[in-house]
Amino acid sequence: MKRVKTKKIKLGNIHIGGDSKIAVQSMTNTDTRNVKETIAQIHKLQEAGCDIIRCAVPDMEAGNAIKEIVNNINIPLVADIHFDYRLALTSIENGVSALRINPGNIGSIDRVKEVAKAAKDKNIPIRIGVNSGSLKKEILDKYGKVCPEALVESALEHVRILENVNYDDIVISIKSSNVMQMIDSYRMISKVVDYPLHLGVTEAGTIWRGTIKSSVGIGALLSEGIGDTIRISLTGDPVEEIKVGREILKSLGYLNEGIEFISCPTCGRTQIDLINIAEEVERRLINYNKNLKVAVMGCVVNGPGEAREADIGIAGGNGEGLIFKKGKIVKKVREEELVDELIEQIKNM
Repeated sequence: MKRVKTKKIKLGNIHIGGDSKIAVQSMTNTDTRNVKETIAQIHKLQEAGCDIIRCAVPDMEAGNAIKEIVNNINIPLVADIHFDYRLALTSIENGVSALRINPGNIGSIDRVKEVAKAAKDKNIPIRIGVNSGSLKKEILDKYGKVCPEALVESALEHVRILENVNYDDIVISIKSSNVMQMIDSYRMISKVVDYPLHLGVTEAGTIWRGTIKSSVGIGALLSEGIGDTIRISLTGDPVEEIKVGREILKSLGYLNEGIEFISCPTCGRTQIDLINIAEEVERRLINYNKNLKVAVMGCVVNGPGEAREADIGIAGGNGEGLIFKKGKIVKKVREEELVDELIEQIKNM
């Protein structure tokens, strides 16, 4: 898939944009001032495959906590800051890899210059984050409502502020809870800038609903080659955001790491407890890093035949099942032993 060409930017120990892999981000939902809890959550997120983590910095106590957090993790940390430029300066001083801040919201141009200079001195990029709730009154009055044109104009206004102080290590996000508005906004801005784009449907909802909305919005743009880093915004455990983000990338061929899991939807031919078997297999393989395609199929019709491209899989029978590899049957197993046998076979591959 051909990606829209963007500027390559260094963010901590990784790059985004250009030919870099598409990075999956999340945001901690702990109190940043609780250093121990925040570090523990970041470690869980990294184990799940998180590439970049963001922490809220609402006050100076949180800004000072950043130093210890940074010293105990090994993925890039982005400080999420609103309004107070001093929090940005403190976060930079304490070792963050990037800032999420809108330069138009932190006061005078002198304050913008001070933050931009500090970021530039340490090669720290700034992500401009515009969403449907952050448009200023003048832009809303101009367009009469929140729309892609208004969102893009707001983003470009923030970009110009940074460019005018000789800073261009910029990442842009334009998020909306309206999926089509979000898609149209990113399509529009990708035609007029070459800065890396951070994709997301903001306030997407619960794990179920938010996964669907994010998959549609982010997936549509990625399928067109738009997007350099993504965040799935879910009301729930942020580890779920990483799982969903990685699956979106896998489904589009942008990520070829870890298990690819497929299973059939069941039908009248199914004679094993396929739903529970599939869920158990998926759960037990969640942290496997082997690059394998694993299939759990309900019958011989959908087993070695339709799933022959799978590296290994199960095809159900009457109270039993077949273990197959690349379409060839290797073993017949009782239903209650199927999951254990499949996992054992995978361990030995």
